[in-house]
Amino acid sequence: MAKLENVKLRRSSQREIKKLMRTIRFKSKGRKQGEAQRAIRRLRTIAGFLIRDMRRKLSPEALEIHRQSLDLYDRVQRQQRSDTGKIYSLHEPDVSCISKGKAHKKYEFGAKASVTVTKTNGIIVGALSFLDNPFDGHTLPAVLSQVESIVGKRPTMAICDRGYRGKRKIGTTRIEIPESGKGPKTEHEKRQARARFRRRAAIEPIIGHLKNDHRMLRNYLKGRIGDSVNLFMACAAFNFRKFIRILYFLCLKLLGHAFRSDVRPVQTCA
Repeated sequence: MAKLENVKLRRSSQREIKKLMRTIRFKSKGRKQGEAQRAIRRLRTIAGFLIRDMRRKLSPEALEIHRQSLDLYDRVQRQQRSDTGKIYSLHEPDVSCISKGKAHKKYEFGAKASVTVTKTNGIIVGALSFLDNPFDGHTLPAVLSQVESIVGKRPTMAICDRGYRGKRKIGTTRIEIPESGKGPKTEHEKRQARARFRRRAAIEPIIGHLKNDHRMLRNYLKGRIGDSVNLFMACAAFNFRKFIRILYFLCLKLLGHAFRSDVRPVQTCA
């Protein structure tokens, strides 16, 4: 920014920044963690006086142009570990930290997405991206409305995991969540509920295929609209791949039937 606006900084600290970054990279673990922490604090100090120097020396017109970027840098420089609504990425300020609760990957950084799948066929009939990190149960009204607008019919039952606990009914849709199994239920009702929740688990590999096979694991599109577009394209690719697979097996079946119908019995004379 200083080079673009021909601003002469009081001190650029380029050599010191390079040395501090090297210290953070190679001494962040082991016995020299204290040195890395001091390097981080020094980098924060350098960023602070660079931002203040740019605010003082920029012209009013240039300051108005770069005000949003300077405010973002100042917010990142001031934020603490215990703050809420932190900035995790300079080029994507809307990125949220989502806790997964798994040992191998505790957190994910991105936008929360909801995927709705049919119970029997496994076809994706709804995909919605959300800003920030809302509670799963609060996303259900918007998800059900989207499914109704796409399919033309509101589902009578939504089978969810325990992350959606809270409301048991939204409009005319009944929300089914796994329970402990205790209560005034017959054995038949328990078997039905167990079968439903086993079928619900089929959405987990679908999410895995969306992430690893259809590029939903990392989004290269910009902004909130880019998050939605990436999600829709991944879900459309999954459905299209399923349609191609069904069409392929249907063609094989029809061709096999045609070959069998062309076979004529051969009569031989003894």
